[in-house]
Amino acid sequence: MRRFAFVIGAALPLSLGFAAQAEDVVIRIEAKRGTEAAAATARNWGAEFPDVVTFPLADGWVGIALGPMPREEAAARLEQLKQQRKVPGDSFLAAAEGRELTRIGDAAPAEPPADPQATTPGGNASTFPQAQPAAAGDEPVPGEDAAPTADAGALAEPEPAPEQFFLRLESTTDRARAEELLAKWRETLPEAGLWTLPGGRLTIGFGPMDRATGTAWLQAFRDAGAVPKDAFLAPGEEMGEIAIIGKVPDLGAPPAPDAAPVPMPPLEEIQRALRWAGHYDGGIDGKDGPKTRAAIAEEIVRLRASPDTATAMAELIRRREAWRAEMGLAELRDAHTGLMLPAPMEKLQFDRAERALSIYGPKDGSGAALILFSQPGGQQEMLDLAGLVTALGWVPAPERKVERGSVTLDGRNQTHIGHAEGRVVDGRVQGFVLIWPISDPEDQHRLAAEISDNLARFAPGATEARPEAPAIAPAIAQD
Repeated sequence: MRRFAFVIGAALPLSLGFAAQAEDVVIRIEAKRGTEAAAATARNWGAEFPDVVTFPLADGWVGIALGPMPREEAAARLEQLKQQRKVPGDSFLAAAEGRELTRIGDAAPAEPPADPQATTPGGNASTFPQAQPAAAGDEPVPGEDAAPTADAGALAEPEPAPEQFFLRLESTTDRARAEELLAKWRETLPEAGLWTLPGGRLTIGFGPMDRATGTAWLQAFRDAGAVPKDAFLAPGEEMGEIAIIGKVPDLGAPPAPDAAPVPMPPLEEIQRALRWAGHYDGGIDGKDGPKTRAAIAEEIVRLRASPDTATAMAELIRRREAWRAEMGLAELRDAHTGLMLPAPMEKLQFDRAERALSIYGPKDGSGAALILFSQPGGQQEMLDLAGLVTALGWVPAPERKVERGSVTLDGRNQTHIGHAEGRVVDGRVQGFVLIWPISDPEDQHRLAAEISDNLARFAPGATEARPEAPAIAPAIAQD
């Protein structure tokens, strides 16, 4: 067995600048291209939250966020809002410093509910809204001609409320069991409620919605395995009485029957967006395999933008592009290793190149770092480099996933998250190490996916024209 000695460990100190300090952040909830579209969307969010702000992004995009506020407070609030499904599932924290934040104003006060049931504990004015009575008109002024009583009554006749439907998920005759089932269902469908059917049986329901929306989303939920195969759509009048109130779900409407179909985005782009969202670990190959189909179905349910596959995937790709603009991703072409990849260069700056390594340290105290490596070799040299990454603490206490021709390391400590990938490609070992602050795990995961899916060689490395000493040199055997 060959033995190896670390020859550059002492020469690679990397100060990441993880200083514990107060930091104001915003909760990024959406982005729109163009100021008019962003202003309209921000006003809609302002009806829900009092601290909506907008700020310019790259390429004409405008970010929409809540805040600013201390990071600890924002992290707790974001988690709560996601659990309540009040913000998109891919919302994230972003630094407030250096942004031109424009507040849109306080939210308008909500009107008092007309339905007394909406004021019961656990309910609110938007929970399962009922048809509202027509507002009473002003009384006529004495001496003025008044319309005939019959005509006035006809004018005051309220239009019938649209028929409402609910997804029936599961039922039982036992109240304690019904509450257990409801608690379990709310882990995935937090808006679910409990009804007592006319015959006394208890059922878990999800709604209300119109028939077209309910039919489309029932199929989407089934495709994703999110509801039982025997779940069905039931009209509101068959649901009986509310036993435990739920909330109105926010579901994107299906395409109109006469609307032109939305073209399906390229499958490779869909796979990249699914990987970015954290719901796909297959290859970026443009092939419609079972992993891809399952990830698409799950993402449609998670995103809730539309039950239509093409529309939902186009929205996911749009959100990924908005995030890339937010992160300031730019193509990095590293001449020392010959590797190119997307990188957040606003947070990185070149430090040095040593042997097979090119090192980018934190910029302006960002706490981020990126190490690229490329050298001749195969499986053993790849494992040796993985050992070096571990020994230098770039990926602390890592979990290792080793396959033929590839290795992945993941680990974290109190200050940072480390992720490393190595591959054997055409007789060379190449890869990267991404180091990111522990306080921002969502962006770390997304960045690692972006780099992994786009890492490529654009030219020979600077050391390939001359003999190159490996990052880890073989130890001299002693007699």
